[in-house]
Amino acid sequence: MIIRQPAVAGTFYPDSPSALDHIVKELVSDAKSRDFSPKALIVPHAGFIYSGPVAASAYRLLDSMKENIRRVVLLGPSHRVPLQGMALPACEAFSTPLSTIPLDTEVMEEIKAFSQMQILDKAHAYEHSLEVQCPFLQTCLDDFKLIPIVVGDASPLAVAEVIEHLWGGEETLIIISSDLSHYHNYEEACYRDNQTVKQIEQLSSNLTGGQACGCYPLNGMLKVAQRRGMDVITLDVRNSGDTAGDKNRVVGYGAFVIQ
Repeated sequence: MIIRQPAVAGTFYPDSPSALDHIVKELVSDAKSRDFSPKALIVPHAGFIYSGPVAASAYRLLDSMKENIRRVVLLGPSHRVPLQGMALPACEAFSTPLSTIPLDTEVMEEIKAFSQMQILDKAHAYEHSLEVQCPFLQTCLDDFKLIPIVVGDASPLAVAEVIEHLWGGEETLIIISSDLSHYHNYEEACYRDNQTVKQIEQLSSNLTGGQACGCYPLNGMLKVAQRRGMDVITLDVRNSGDTAGDKNRVVGYGAFVIQ
């Protein structure tokens, strides 16, 4: 079996299984319990000390659904590799210090037929936007398979087409990985992110990279939500100045539920 090894364990999150298990469980247990049944979540992807509490506000919602969810479609932006379209890995599993997650290779084989999809291991090898979600998923769900997709320059319609194909029923959860604004001072970031949050809640599918680094997968998901008459509910919006950094140059984080 070809397994993608973790690239950011020890930097974005602990590489010790016991320490990682402890921090994820603590983050999730500290998050507010709410009565939502998400079809999709939008979550941030920074180091756990920065965005972990915000991400946990979304993952806490899975507690009542974990017995039903058997497949997670995970889409995030490409930070390291210039990419046109969307990319699957050639591996059969993703590994973290907690355990190994099998990929749904049968369904991945189906979506290889889409013209916007390619197999590109190098887009996945060091990509943190997908990897940092895996320990949360391993902690909050029971047995599941993963479909990891790195999204480069792709239109909302191209991304939406793939999401629609993978939609499934209550057994399928969709995760969009994105941070918000980058490297403004605290006041500027708060203003910008509040404007972006309003657009997300209004299902706008024309977000830019300056608003959300995961704008390409996010725009596709919002296009689907718009078509299906769904609602986006904001769970938490903060930035690194609120969590674990100074306020001179911050990164924004938001967690949302789509149902």
